[in-house]
Amino acid sequence: MIDIVPDKVRKGRGAISNRVGRYESFERVATSDGWDRDDDLVPESELPEDFASPPLLTTLGVDSARRIITYNQSPDVPFDRSINPYRGCEHGCIYCFARPTHAYYGLSPGLDFETRLFHKPNAPELLAEELRKPGYVPATMALGTNTDPYQPVERTQKLTRRILEVLAAFNHPFALVTKSSLVVRDLDIIQPMAAKGLAHVAVSVTTLDRAIARKLEPRAPTPAKRIEAITALAQAGVPTAVLAAPMIPALNDAELETILETARAAGASAAGYILLRLPLEIRDLFLEWLRGNFPDRADHVMSLIRDTRNGADYNANWGTRMTGTGVYATLLNKRFKLASARFGLNKRRHDLDITQFSVPPRPGDQLTLF
Repeated sequence: MIDIVPDKVRKGRGAISNRVGRYESFERVATSDGWDRDDDLVPESELPEDFASPPLLTTLGVDSARRIITYNQSPDVPFDRSINPYRGCEHGCIYCFARPTHAYYGLSPGLDFETRLFHKPNAPELLAEELRKPGYVPATMALGTNTDPYQPVERTQKLTRRILEVLAAFNHPFALVTKSSLVVRDLDIIQPMAAKGLAHVAVSVTTLDRAIARKLEPRAPTPAKRIEAITALAQAGVPTAVLAAPMIPALNDAELETILETARAAGASAAGYILLRLPLEIRDLFLEWLRGNFPDRADHVMSLIRDTRNGADYNANWGTRMTGTGVYATLLNKRFKLASARFGLNKRRHDLDITQFSVPPRPGDQLTLF
């Protein structure tokens, strides 16, 4: 008889399980080999909670990319191209809509997503090649649309920094989205670009409650660090927005106005929000997390979520997938609009200038006369 070990909350990790992705024909479970059960030594009830769960280490593999710019035609996102130097994200945010991408590689959108990372070491060189193509037409380049470009591994890899250096060399406009205070490290690149109307940053602040953040986004910088990053960016003259995302009914939704007010006081000049999305494998991973961390309100949270998705756990229709439908979603939207107006976060637009784009000469190139 197989002795299945139940999944449980792991300190420092978001997902509870490593359930397989939608393409697999099998299910993965943890089993006990019996070595951790010796009644003659220590009763199981007296063992520490993490006795049979050694810490999961983060590994970094190589993603051999041939292209670095990803294009999209989505009608409800404000950009048509983006760069993602990393696959997977160690921040471990349970709600991350990028989790299902790990299933394409036969990996779990659960713990694999936040522990088995991949980077694209040739991303800056690929970007320069693509920007030099004769037919390339510039438009705002988005970074941070899938996984966070400033997750912990960026401290040593510096891929995002090198990508910004390429964009700066071409005077190519870019928009950064992150929940990491590490973005401040690259102010020496971002500030001059912002001064030319070529850069803006959005900082995601999901909650101001550190206890909730520790469970919801276990390896992301604390909410206070993100507010400090908004201040540093704003004081440097970088147009900075706050992104209250995702709003989760009966969990962090009551903080919406406080998040916007705090960010405005810190220097933010624009704001946005997104209602929780539960596509594909995220639904089961989130429900697992919810029952493991907030068992007293799990049913209530899921009931409200279904109220915003026409009775389903998720509805991917264009135009409503970010904000939902129904009474609760309408109320949340009205609250956001009223708070944005009250705090002056709805007046400024950060339109970036594409006319300054120019291809810099490479070493050895012949200079033109005109």
